[in-house]
Amino acid sequence: MHRFIIVFGTILLCVSCQQPTSNTISQGAVFGTYYRVTYASEKDYQKQFDSLFYRINKSMSTYQVNSDISKLNRNESNRVDTHFFKVFQAAKDIYRATQGAFDPTIGAVVNAWDFGPEGSISNLDSLKIDSLMMWVGMDKVKLDSGRLLKPRGTFLDFNAIAKGYAVDVISEFLESRSIANYLVDIGGEIRAGGMNVEKEKNWRVGVENPNFDGTQSINRIVVLKDEALATSGTYRKFKVDDNGNRYAHIIDTKTGYPSKTNLLSISVIAGDCMTADAYATAFKTMGIERIRTFLSAHPELKVFLIFENEQQGLETLSLNGFPES
Repeated sequence: MHRFIIVFGTILLCVSCQQPTSNTISQGAVFGTYYRVTYASEKDYQKQFDSLFYRINKSMSTYQVNSDISKLNRNESNRVDTHFFKVFQAAKDIYRATQGAFDPTIGAVVNAWDFGPEGSISNLDSLKIDSLMMWVGMDKVKLDSGRLLKPRGTFLDFNAIAKGYAVDVISEFLESRSIANYLVDIGGEIRAGGMNVEKEKNWRVGVENPNFDGTQSINRIVVLKDEALATSGTYRKFKVDDNGNRYAHIIDTKTGYPSKTNLLSISVIAGDCMTADAYATAFKTMGIERIRTFLSAHPELKVFLIFENEQQGLETLSLNGFPES
């Protein structure tokens, strides 16, 4: 009898340790784009995902009139929540690391050029840009005991980092439920944990070609495991001047003008998606040589660039061991 009990207990233990062999998929719309969460579990966490998305939107969406960040930008409140605090601290660190190439306080200038949520300024000229640039600089903004202190004219915009942060929040929620195998995708910002249990392989994701005609095609397939990938492109939203020069929707934080760049797509692999998201944006204004120099001191970042050469042909460049297809 005693031997039977031991064996029976062992069988129960093994059964309880069995891992799911199929995925659950939750998908929908959020932050003006899509989301798709694939995870190895029989439980449906859709309600929890929706709740987390709601709180992040309420904290940092510049497209919601009553969000915390909108109230801060109107100087109606200075209180921030935990989500805002985490993103602010990361943004400030990356601002310093890139010497201001990543700067969420450029928001008012982004709006002036009609690239943001507030609408454009009519008859925009150098004087108006100079007046807006007076309020730009993350060094002008700080947190003190849960309160944001900023100049009245400073407009914060976390759209270049908040989506990646949301990917991390969902990923960490799944990990808190002991789900190690997942793929979280919000508008192309991705974090992969473990493997795809249905295919018994690591997660595979695609990096798109920069097609100006709106069509979609894949440049390369990337294998991810326990890391994040973010891609930022200049080919979907841009302006063209009278000479045919194409200007990206990323505003140069030093000049206040749209960036003229031959970089069309920047993909960054990092340990978390918030970091990858922010650096993918920062690198747009830095140019290939500055990116090379920066990455020599940051081996933790893997980068893939698609750019236009002098003959207007497309070239690619992998840096810091960005994986080949």
